Amino acid sequence: MEVSNWIGPMIPHPSKSIERRFLIAIALTCAILIVELVGGWWTGSLALLADASHVFLDIFALGLSYAALRLSSLPADEKHTFGYHRFEVFASLINGITLAIISICIFWEAYHRFVSPQPVMGMELLTIALLGLAGNLVVAFILRGDHHIGSDIDHHDQHHPAVEDANVQSAMFHVLGDALSSFGVIVAAAIIWRTGWMLADSLAGMLIGAIILVGSWRVIRSSAHIMMEGTPTSLNLRYVEEDMLSSPGVTDVHDIHIWNLCSQHVLLSAHVVMDGKSQISSQDIMKHLKSRLKDKFGIEHTTLQMEYECCENDSVCRTCRS
Repeated sequence: MEVSNWIGPMIPHPSKSIERRFLIAIALTCAILIVELVGGWWTGSLALLADASHVFLDIFALGLSYAALRLSSLPADEKHTFGYHRFEVFASLINGITLAIISICIFWEAYHRFVSPQPVMGMELLTIALLGLAGNLVVAFILRGDHHIGSDIDHHDQHHPAVEDANVQSAMFHVLGDALSSFGVIVAAAIIWRTGWMLADSLAGMLIGAIILVGSWRVIRSSAHIMMEGTPTSLNLRYVEEDMLSSPGVTDVHDIHIWNLCSQHVLLSAHVVMDGKSQISSQDIMKHLKSRLKDKFGIEHTTLQMEYECCENDSVCRTCRS
């Protein structure tokens, strides 16, 4: 049996329409980044440069979602038996660390501008910020799709809409978050234009830097948790174990492990002790458990070892060690 067949059901095949929407969104977001970088340098606005950093986060998120769609469709092989899903986790960790460093640089520059305020071109800043906001809304509209961009969707091409929808929704949240940052820049620009109070730019920059720092911390924490193969935060291991114990013909469940392969895929392995007096076959019990775990908890890849007595001297089995 080829390795690719072992996890074949986990491999999505992204639709051409979604791929096209991601590529268009990435291209437009890169254009927004260039405009805001040039505009930030031209107007002397820290807030606009900070927003450009947030746009960089959007580009990385969009690229990551697109790469996740592409790489996750690659077949597994003997060296990578789970395929390339974990690429997403490594990329997210690098992204989180990079953005944390950028946010610290923003705070450092904002501090210097509080000590020695710099002139900012209010009207020009307002114009560029409005363009940035409009661009973010267009990108969000493209990602949303519906019957506009990508109206020629081939519905037979969408093999795994749940995975694709999760990627699109994640990317949209990033873009809408940047739209919120752009709105903050617009408010600061309006204040500078009408009142000449230059510190509004530094305050807006610090606010956007704080948003980036919080977001980067969440990305780092989530990525590190997955890399440590921790139990998914959305699941309670004890509750899953109790649910398995309630299945007919099961007397004990031990050596249970639940972990994320990436943000989309949850895996489980466990030893299941069967009732020797039960008339239910081990295959039926296993089939029932796999179906229940998938339908109730979204655990799509399970490895169950069926037993009639508890294993002995297993170094990673919590029950057996106790």
